[in-house]
Amino acid sequence: MDPLPMFPLNSVMFPGVSIPLRVFEDRYRALVHHLLRVADPTDRLFGTVAIREGYEVGDHGAQSLYKVGCRVRMTDVEPRPDGTFDLVAVGLDRIELERLDTTGSFPLGHVSARPEHGGAVASEVVEQARAVFTAYRVALAEIRSDPYPAPLPQDPTYLSWTLAAVAPLPMPDRQSLLEAEDAGLRLRLVTDLLRTELRAMNVIPSLPATEVARTRWSPN
Repeated sequence: MDPLPMFPLNSVMFPGVSIPLRVFEDRYRALVHHLLRVADPTDRLFGTVAIREGYEVGDHGAQSLYKVGCRVRMTDVEPRPDGTFDLVAVGLDRIELERLDTTGSFPLGHVSARPEHGGAVASEVVEQARAVFTAYRVALAEIRSDPYPAPLPQDPTYLSWTLAAVAPLPMPDRQSLLEAEDAGLRLRLVTDLLRTELRAMNVIPSLPATEVARTRWSPN
């Protein structure tokens, strides 16, 4: 796979899922300008990995990155008068970051493909995941709005990515879902994580409850 412009984020992105991005730092504005010079909009591709430690912006920036991320396509972009951009990116497939080159005007990743393992997903695995997420949505209704008001996808792979994306889980859990090697494993994992979250929500009515239970909280 050719070197890929990279935009590390303080979140985990999943294939098949769209996210809005506000682009204001110089290096990522340069990345957007580079993509806009690509004639075919379907080739306006970049990669993203989650930041394990550090920040998206600033002189020091990301200090530690997860290796497995997502190749994405810039589908919409709106320049703003101050030189920043609002854009929409949609996840395409998984990548593994082998090396990040930060010597240019924007980060460039040397990446390899991280394809999904195929194979049918047992119907009981799909139904358990749907049932647990439905129970989670009911419990969530007392705290915040429905995270996914649309009907859940029927396709097991897309269902696995959708549940991974919309469940407000801590970043390490979301990363583990991204790294799961197939849809069946991902559905089983998200089912277990949501069951754990449901149990924790019975004690700590906040989101994500498991994250609150693991960390000290301060009002400052």
